[in-house]
Amino acid sequence: MSSHRLKRAVRGAMSVAAVVAVVSFSPTPAVAQQQPAPPASASEALQRYKDLSAQAEQVNEDLLKARTDLQARQADLDKANADVAMAAETEKQAQALEEQFRGQVDLLASASFQGARFNKISALLTGSSPDDFLERASALNVLASDNQAALDKYTQAVTTASDARKLAEDGQRRATEAKAAAEQLANDIVKHQQDLQGQIDQVKTAYNNLSSKEQTTLKGGSDDGVYLAPPGAAGTAMEVALGQRGKPYVWGAEGPGSFDCSGLTLYAYRAAGVSLPHSSRAQYGYGKSVSRDALQPGDLLFYGSSVGSIHHVAMYIGGGRIVHASTTGVPVKTDTVDGGGRDYLGAKRIVG
Repeated sequence: MSSHRLKRAVRGAMSVAAVVAVVSFSPTPAVAQQQPAPPASASEALQRYKDLSAQAEQVNEDLLKARTDLQARQADLDKANADVAMAAETEKQAQALEEQFRGQVDLLASASFQGARFNKISALLTGSSPDDFLERASALNVLASDNQAALDKYTQAVTTASDARKLAEDGQRRATEAKAAAEQLANDIVKHQQDLQGQIDQVKTAYNNLSSKEQTTLKGGSDDGVYLAPPGAAGTAMEVALGQRGKPYVWGAEGPGSFDCSGLTLYAYRAAGVSLPHSSRAQYGYGKSVSRDALQPGDLLFYGSSVGSIHHVAMYIGGGRIVHASTTGVPVKTDTVDGGGRDYLGAKRIVG
């Protein structure tokens, strides 16, 4: 019966993997959006561009976070499948032990049923001498010891198999939960991708409506200044990030030719031997918090009204300035801390 349950668990876990794979690529119909009226003035176009860029940043972050979460759900599913496989192997070993010791148990049971008395009193009563008794008693001790060892091994194996099956059942429960979460995340990813593309199209249109002067103001000019990086991984990350100045902003890019905000910080710290996820919200979970008046070069600065609504990350380079990939149409550049956004949330020291 246990083997049937195990097989069902294996089939169930495999079906979860199949469902996750399917939902990860299942398209959902796009919803038509009403196009806004063209801007009436250059200033209105600039404001619309900024508003749309902020909205697109939020959608891009939702997309990146959903992808990160989906990877975690897949890891949960893989662990559940491994638990099921381990239970199958343990049960197989228990069945082999059962077959190995079943003959010995059957012989003892059969002998007892036919009238033999496997105890020291019967050995004494049926023996012809004290030596005979000692020989019989010694033999009985050996048989009892061997039988007990066999039963102990069998019991231990069965217990281990039972525990493993419980682990498989727990893994199956976790896989079911992972499946439901993955379905939702996969649908979210498809929706976010569609929404982001729509937002990007609107941002590009708004950018094209800006005057040359406004586009130049938005870009903020070039900055080839030299900033002194501290020793260690934080300094290395800072130098790498500064080395990307002038490269274009592309939603979801992590280098080397283009970047979005978390893609730049990921790229910089990766070069310093530190692994970060491609999501500003997820990156906020790394390192230790530092106050604004204690910032050091290499610290990551986050923007959003709350942890759950973080939409931008930049790197501090000293002197009240940052390097960041801000938005489409604007290359990687240096800026003031407030230039990263009016909703500064906090900072994290990734190393040191």
